[in-house]
Formats: sequence, C-alpha cells, structure tokens
Amino acid sequence: MSKQKIYDRIARLYDILDLPFEQGRYKPIRREMFTGLKGDLLDAGVGTGRNFSHYPDSSTVTGIDLSPAMLGRARKRQDKLGAAIDLHEMNVMEMDFADDSFDGVVSTFLCCVLEPEDQTPALKELRRVCRPDGEVHILEYDLSENPWQRFVMKLWAPWVKFAYGAAFDRNTEQYLEAAGLELVEKRFLYKDIIKLLIAKPK
Repeated sequence: MSKQKIYDRIARLYDILDLPFEQGRYKPIRREMFTGLKGDLLDAGVGTGRNFSHYPDSSTVTGIDLSPAMLGRARKRQDKLGAAIDLHEMNVMEMDFADDSFDGVVSTFLCCVLEPEDQTPALKELRRVCRPDGEVHILEYDLSENPWQRFVMKLWAPWVKFAYGAAFDRNTEQYLEAAGLELVEKRFLYKDIIKLLIAKPK
C-alpha cells in the first residue's frame, strides 16, 4: 500500500491513536524543534497540524503533506486555531517550490516514514528549497540502546509499519552528506529514542 493510501486510511483516527504519545512525548518537545528558526518556514509532512501551535511568532509557515485526508484534518485544526498557514498537497520528493524558498525547513517524523531508497531524494529536495544560510531540522525516532526499551520498540515495530508505514531505525543522518547537507548538531529530546538532527546546506 502506498504511503498516501496508508495515511488517507488512518487520517480520521490518527490524532486519537497518537494521543498518548502526543501528550507524553511529543507536545513538550515540539517547540524545541523550532528553536533558532524564523522567517519563511516549510513544515514538510505537516500531517494533521500538530505543530501549528508551536510555530515561532515571527515566522510565515507553509505546510505540505502527501495525504489529502491528513491535510483535511490539518485544515480543520487551522480553522479552529485561526492559524495563517499555507497548506499544499505535495510529495516531499517532488516539491513545486523554487530553489532557496525558505529560511528554515522542519520535518516531524517524516523521515521515519520514508523508505531507505527515498531518504536521499527527499533530503535533496529539503536542501534545494532551503536558503544557503538556513537550517533543516529533522525530528525522528532511533532504536534505544537500553535493552528493555529496544525490546519493546521491536515488539511495536510491526504495528508501526502496518499503521503508519514507518520504522524506528531509518538512521537518516547517514543520508545527509549525499543530499548536500552537513550535520551540525544531533541531540536526543526524549530519552535516547527521539532525536533532533540539525543540518545546513553545504
């Protein structure tokens, strides 16, 4: 099943299924993702719009997603919050934006969803639309080094793949150099399983 179909299928239940993780893990770290970013920002893989309340006040945000159903949920959240966000249905590997369109790019668990062969093409596009002095912030999962946590994550892995088309072990940093991006910072924001990668165009 294509990624679009997976997310069209799960869109109406996405926020419900994700609620325990949103409250316990994601909500406290979303604002930290945007630290240091301002100006024209791209939220790549905007999903249902969970980042909407965490954008910097000084920014103008464009959001893209492959799934029309997920964007539908995002537009409902946008209306509820009165948020001025420009939303587009778009594939991150084939974006319609001109080169150097954004001061910063953010992807929240997008790379966890991308297959290994899609990582470099997607990252090349993120670099292309990011201005030379901008930053790309990538939030994603990593398999824990803690034996018990790692065991639990591996138990969850088949469900995560079925429901979200995602994996915990994409190791996106290994694709950055080939995409023309330089890793300038890597730090964990939740235990040793959710990491923030900050990269700059070379």
